[in-house]
Amino acid sequence: MAGRLRKLPEGNKLVVDCTGEGVMFVEAMADVRLEDLGQPLVPPYPCVEEFLGDAGDTRDVVAKPLLFLQVTQLKCGGFVIGLHMCHCIADGFGILQFIKSIADFACGELIPTTLPVWKRDTFRARMPPSITHVYPAYKTFIHGLDCTGDDVMLLTPPESMEVQYLFFGPKEIAILRSHLSEHLSKSTTTFELLMTVMWRCRTLALGYGSSQKVRIMFTLNTRGRSINGESVVPRGYYGNAHFSPMVEITVNELVTKPLEHVLELIHKVKVGTTNDCMKSMVDLMALWREGSPFGMDRTYEVSDTKWVGGNALKFGRAELVAAGTPHAGDFTSKLISYHTKCKNKDGEDSTVVSILLPKLAMVKFTEEMAIWLKK
Repeated sequence: MAGRLRKLPEGNKLVVDCTGEGVMFVEAMADVRLEDLGQPLVPPYPCVEEFLGDAGDTRDVVAKPLLFLQVTQLKCGGFVIGLHMCHCIADGFGILQFIKSIADFACGELIPTTLPVWKRDTFRARMPPSITHVYPAYKTFIHGLDCTGDDVMLLTPPESMEVQYLFFGPKEIAILRSHLSEHLSKSTTTFELLMTVMWRCRTLALGYGSSQKVRIMFTLNTRGRSINGESVVPRGYYGNAHFSPMVEITVNELVTKPLEHVLELIHKVKVGTTNDCMKSMVDLMALWREGSPFGMDRTYEVSDTKWVGGNALKFGRAELVAAGTPHAGDFTSKLISYHTKCKNKDGEDSTVVSILLPKLAMVKFTEEMAIWLKK
């Protein structure tokens, strides 16, 4: 974390130069209390830009600090941690492990609760590569097909788009579950249910042709998964260890088939994420690094960040009241929705989901979601 990234002369590969230059740290004070930020405190959080240090162009990662960290002390004694991390070095779980280590030291511990390990060879591409398991959706990318670059999401500039945050409490979730059979309602997670409904509404709002193929990518954490009794990811690993399964279907299939059909496709691709599948995708990504990146036409990305509110940030000295990934800055990833854990005015666990769309499409999306949320 104290070093800098640089490119090797051959191949488009990044390495860490352990220069010991450190990270960017900002200590700030704010003349507001926690309750001034909203009751209940739910996304979109006010003053987000002021709680984040200035990381400049977030797409430029070479020779820059790998972490921009700002801690803002509030008038009431609470504090806000805002950070930009370099995703080449760590994923969400990894960076929280790093922050928790800082908290351990601040609370007087001599060593952190979890010691970090490098172990980047865990996800090293094989030589020669062996691409035996590839999601059907990726095959069009491999052969350079169906990537026309004419997706309205990719063509619309950020200033012509808007962000909405949808709130789903127990009442709204119950209404959505009523569209499923009893068996599937019990086996489907809230994350799966929400991303499936929103994918359908988003697709209709964007006006894609009925025969065009649309895709959904969602994060799947490989930590805790085991193969033959052995953990896939070693304890203390803070690099990228999430996988992105993908489902691809035609627009007509997505919007006319029952919701259960799409959920079953999502369940199937999750179960199909085997060790061999993950190794094949690592090999494929290494090959892509040497060439041009694959297109993201008509692709919807979804990331579940509700786990941030769990044990990851329990410091022992303060209660975590809110967390999440805000849509802030330059909208580098326009295609992604974040699921954030929060509580409603009655103190019930709820979910807030962000969505970014062109302004006219947002009107249609809102109308489609309203239909699903009627009893």
